[in-house]
Amino acid sequence: MDKSVKKVRINIPMVLTWTRIALIPLIVGVFMIPTSVLSMHSQNLLGCIFFIVAAVTDALDGFIARRYGMGTTLGAFLDPVADKLMVSAALIVLLAFGRVDMLVALVIIGREITVSALREWMARVGESGKVKVNWFGKIKAIAQMVSIPMLLYFDPIGAWNVYLTGTILIYIAAILTIYSMFVYLKAAAPFFSSEPKQK
Repeated sequence: MDKSVKKVRINIPMVLTWTRIALIPLIVGVFMIPTSVLSMHSQNLLGCIFFIVAAVTDALDGFIARRYGMGTTLGAFLDPVADKLMVSAALIVLLAFGRVDMLVALVIIGREITVSALREWMARVGESGKVKVNWFGKIKAIAQMVSIPMLLYFDPIGAWNVYLTGTILIYIAAILTIYSMFVYLKAAAPFFSSEPKQK
């Protein structure tokens, strides 16, 4: 076991991760409020804000954990789970409102499930280092985190078509999603016939 990962029950990165998880139902729930109570524009704005705050906590918790040695085993597990739940929840909202293509949502969510299963398998055969996050995965994540709040906001800002910009970026993210998944699969392919290591 990595001695640098400390079994700390609660710290700042953990609080940020749990905050991100708590924001997920808010991202979805705000769009369930009747428009007679909260206008569509207000729903778009709040959904966008909630997602941006969640995305900021994602960047901060990892930085603080690495910079100040606050990594925990629970945090290492929850962080990627929170990210995938956040993105999946937002995509489901966007799909419900017809703001994202069904195929794009399927590609992004399907990739996350596939890569998560792949990493679990590679960890079982003792080769998890072969499927660490690569640059394509990082650029894909950035494209997602920029495009999704734009699509949640939806409304134009002056002459700027926010929705169009978000749509272009989400398609770029989908293309990078497919490419990065095949990069991971190619790296893992030689180990598919391996036996899991005994604990």
